[in-house]
Amino acid sequence: MPERPTTGQLVPRPPVIAPDYTPGSVTDAISEIVLKKPHTVPWLAAFAVTSLVVLGFLAGIGVLLFVGVGIWGINIPVAWGFAITNFVWWIGIGHAGTLISAILLLLHQEWRNSINRFAEAMTVFAVTCAALFPLLHLGRAWLFYWLIPYPNLMSLWPQFRSPLVLDVFAISTYFTISLLFWYLGLIPDFATLRDQATSRFQRIFYGIFAMGWRGAGRHWHHYQMGYLLLAGLATPLVVSVHSVVSIDFAYALLPGWHSSIFPPYFVAGAIYSGFAMVITLTIPLRKFYGLDGLVTDRHIDNMAKLLLATGLVVDYGYLMEMFTAWYSAERYEMFTLYNRMTGPYAAVFWLVLAINIGVLQLLWIRRVRRHLLSLFVLSLVIQSAMWLERYMIIITALHRDFLPRSWGMFAGTFWDWLLVIGSIGLFFWLFLLFVRYIPMISIFEGREMVHKAAREAGVR
Repeated sequence: MPERPTTGQLVPRPPVIAPDYTPGSVTDAISEIVLKKPHTVPWLAAFAVTSLVVLGFLAGIGVLLFVGVGIWGINIPVAWGFAITNFVWWIGIGHAGTLISAILLLLHQEWRNSINRFAEAMTVFAVTCAALFPLLHLGRAWLFYWLIPYPNLMSLWPQFRSPLVLDVFAISTYFTISLLFWYLGLIPDFATLRDQATSRFQRIFYGIFAMGWRGAGRHWHHYQMGYLLLAGLATPLVVSVHSVVSIDFAYALLPGWHSSIFPPYFVAGAIYSGFAMVITLTIPLRKFYGLDGLVTDRHIDNMAKLLLATGLVVDYGYLMEMFTAWYSAERYEMFTLYNRMTGPYAAVFWLVLAINIGVLQLLWIRRVRRHLLSLFVLSLVIQSAMWLERYMIIITALHRDFLPRSWGMFAGTFWDWLLVIGSIGLFFWLFLLFVRYIPMISIFEGREMVHKAAREAGVR
């Protein structure tokens, strides 16, 4: 057994990348998945299942546009249902990708290099799914352009004091920056695939997206400047986008929503659910593609620690929300809290707290953080709890407001659940295409880690 370090002795950190990798082996390990490996049976099976789910999703959208939002369970007073729940959930999942890519880049955290690529892809696909639901919630989705300020003959201008209009600008800005940030990081790897391609179609396809990259010093100079600039632009968006989403609720005068704690509370919850999704994606990719040397135990452990940290911030938000309702002595706020605890949706409230406060504490145990199956199941449970949390926030504030005469109940219909499951299928359908045809791990950053490890070994 290895000796335990004595007091004051530094404990060596586990490596960012396996020591037996060379720059050439890193390039081969990642590029062969895209260029040479055939479609595996698990990938084909997963793609077939997600394709069927996406077809069901499209069918549900078609019925919705033809019949109207009456096929959903929304009513008076619960005018917001699954559509807004899904929107807030998906836009939150997209936050972890920007955090890993931009903020950890600016903080010079090298362990991000093995997971930033598919975290960025996760952001783009999650925001795509999120953006669909406000459009579908409009009812007449084909008139979405009314939200865009443009000179028109009808003199119709958006109401810029409405947080729903602010959502349009926040999400479109976030999606644009995330897409550019993701694509810019792919350009050197597209050039590598172009040079290693064995077929003419692959050389042309990847050559177009490489945009003439030749690895010259001028290319790298402009790349680094642009990458840092986009990272700086993306960093405040992590805070601003979900803060704007939370204002959709905080601006309202409904008890349970009208709270200044919502912006930081929503941002922490977004990063929390996003890191859970990153773990959900990382563990199967590491297993099925044999990437243990590139995505090491250190990566898994660091992500689990960040999941624990953001989860504790969410727990603090729960406690402050309950404390504020009690300390305010405002009877409507206290009734909303009491209704969540003991009303028709009490099971949702207690299940959310049991998972996000109770089950989360398992991550203090190092063995749980390093046990892949346990961590994978825990990440799925946390994502489900975060969806239920958004459901609880929306439904419990709407179904019983100031007037008992207007109280009502909400239950999702078949079409509600079809769009929930369909959006999840769309996300994984896009992600499966990504891992098959685009390098899921940054090739050039992997080579840089190998060179740095070699230099440090030479110094020692």
